[in-house]
Amino acid sequence: MEKIETQVKKIIKYPKTAQYRAVIKDISERISFVGLDEDGNAIFDHSIKKPVLKFKGTVKIHGTNAGVSYNSEHGMWAQSKNDIITPEKDNFAFAFFAHSNEDFFSSAIKEFANNNGIDLSVYTVTVYGEWAGEGVQKGMGISHEPKSFFVFGVKVSKPGDEDFKSFWVDASEFPRDEDNRIYHVDDFGVFEIDIDFNMPGLVINELADMTIEVENECPVAKKLGHIGIGEGIVWSVVFKDETYRFKVKGEKHSATKVKKLVKVDVEKLNSIKEFVEYAMTENRFEQALQTVFVEEDIDVKRMGDFIRWCINDITSEEMDTMVENGLEPKDVNKHISAKAREMFFIKYNEF
Repeated sequence: MEKIETQVKKIIKYPKTAQYRAVIKDISERISFVGLDEDGNAIFDHSIKKPVLKFKGTVKIHGTNAGVSYNSEHGMWAQSKNDIITPEKDNFAFAFFAHSNEDFFSSAIKEFANNNGIDLSVYTVTVYGEWAGEGVQKGMGISHEPKSFFVFGVKVSKPGDEDFKSFWVDASEFPRDEDNRIYHVDDFGVFEIDIDFNMPGLVINELADMTIEVENECPVAKKLGHIGIGEGIVWSVVFKDETYRFKVKGEKHSATKVKKLVKVDVEKLNSIKEFVEYAMTENRFEQALQTVFVEEDIDVKRMGDFIRWCINDITSEEMDTMVENGLEPKDVNKHISAKAREMFFIKYNEF
């Protein structure tokens, strides 16, 4: 009888790590999303208060993305960022390394799968990490070390089943084998930061400071016995069963250089926040409604007119307060807009 394969052996790519602003946008939209209208367009409720989320950071090691996949049907295979690789068709000798340590990877994945209730006859487990060290990248602290594999993620997938949504499993308990240079990024320092999605700019300075610290002296290389520069930090959070990641690189590695690390005036941001709370009052909100919606029902299609009225009225009436606090319209307009939109939807949803 012909054997019927229940698994598929294929490349399971690691997703691209986003920038900070993209993660802020994605999570903010997910918070505000409430459904689809009759035409299939997204409906957002901007009155929903945004949370403060705790992000975890780990050192971003400058090497090349690598992975090891395993299922009961095909056993173990190695992959680069874009291809399945073999010792004969390799990427910086990672496939040779993975197959040289096949006993460890196979048993470690089986153990990890068993501990997490994952059936390897049904699912494929992929262990992702950074393959870094001598000969992979130059000029880094880690470049002085022998090539090593630093695990940072484990994904469960079902290749061939387009309806199955792959998911991440906490990789912190994945086995290590330091004798054979198989580590976990968590073991070289974990960072934490609380991000208030109502004012995400407030943490920019803290993100920059931590990134510069890692760039100046790589914690991974230091723990392994060498001193040299690092690349940056990867931040992640699980929100509504979805994993979000963003990276912050040092100036030496960032494609856009200092743009990602420009310091912000936290005192000014707090001043803006206080000004908007002071200026966008319930009385002004009601006045805006009465002025824009004269003898007509509140209509979301005219929300733009409502917001413009609020901005213009505040600029006109509170100019002296803005001057006293060193604020210009360009500093506060988008924040007034966000507050006015939030108040508008609260009122709109009451109807």
